[in-house]
Amino acid sequence: MTSGSGHGTDGADSVDGDPGDATSAAASAAPPDRRRVPLPGISSRAWEHPADRGALTALRELRGFDDLLRTLSGVWNERAFRLEMLGGAVRVDHRQYARVYRIFAEAGAVLDVAMLPELYVNFDRNIQSLCVGMSKPFIVISSGAVELLDEAELRTLLGHELGHLRSGHAVYRTMLDTVVRWGTTFAWVPLGAVVLRTVAAAMHEWWRKAELSADRAGLLASQDPAAALRLSMKSAGGGDLSEVDTTAFLEQAAEYDRGGDLRDSVLKLRRLLWRTHPLPVARAAELRRWVDTGDYATILGGTYPRRADDAEASPSADAKAAADHYRAAFRSTEDPLASLLRRLGEGGAGAGEWASSGFGKLRDWMGGPSADRDRPASDDAPANT
Repeated sequence: MTSGSGHGTDGADSVDGDPGDATSAAASAAPPDRRRVPLPGISSRAWEHPADRGALTALRELRGFDDLLRTLSGVWNERAFRLEMLGGAVRVDHRQYARVYRIFAEAGAVLDVAMLPELYVNFDRNIQSLCVGMSKPFIVISSGAVELLDEAELRTLLGHELGHLRSGHAVYRTMLDTVVRWGTTFAWVPLGAVVLRTVAAAMHEWWRKAELSADRAGLLASQDPAAALRLSMKSAGGGDLSEVDTTAFLEQAAEYDRGGDLRDSVLKLRRLLWRTHPLPVARAAELRRWVDTGDYATILGGTYPRRADDAEASPSADAKAAADHYRAAFRSTEDPLASLLRRLGEGGAGAGEWASSGFGKLRDWMGGPSADRDRPASDDAPANT
């Protein structure tokens, strides 16, 4: 999660570099402050938000485009930014920021990250973090995060970035940035600009859901819901929580969802449309809802998707889960505009397909295959083991 929310941005899937094995590093570290359940073999599907996973399924059908983006990022952006961090930040290991490295290794061990990426601390008084790169990704956190967060909160933050990494978000965040630039370049072409803006809006919606996925990964890494809530509170209001009440903070999320009248609904839409990150109160409430569904406890109990079964996961089931999520959100929200549409009987049928439509336009535009081609509509959902 990055600017606007106080966490990091891009993530990637495979890691090729030092500094080493998460499990062995955690084993040699000081005893943790509380017992955490390891999650061996866990797939990123365990924490991915349904809308995030459905969008990733559509984007992964653009065969060849992600490889091109990886290549270009590795040659230019990734290499340049890593050199900037190498020359202007502190690389974390057992000699530098040893406490942070221990927490990082513990988070990686819980999420079964075989090789930790490089971790840097740069000077920034705000709570910030990001995961960048595709061929050799690395994580950067701010000095403010180190100073303002306790160990459980910092473990949650680092787990969040490892979640981005394991889900392979960096490739598609690069795609989002590319589409936004194209939208500016081709703004003079009426039809092309409309299509690109539609795609860009859908991809911003996906990235907001990707942040919710990473929030879940962060919670699984720390296994401390109170710490995850404190992280959102500190991201919103700074490091001093002595005069902040958790119940009141969550009440803000409910009040924000209800809004006031239709004017507030329109203002919220305009404010959110081009944001890559959900607002802190909304993130806290969404993570609390995930815990309340029982999915979090089920994972800690040992029932979760495994990486070994990823190849058997059903793309059509992922797309259906995404559509179901949007339909359920449309039915349950107290937003005045959504309530009006429900009363008028409009919008319900298409609410589940709003975000995925933009990805469909991009897939068709790039010549990608249909999500349903060669796959029966009744494919089984990914099985938990």
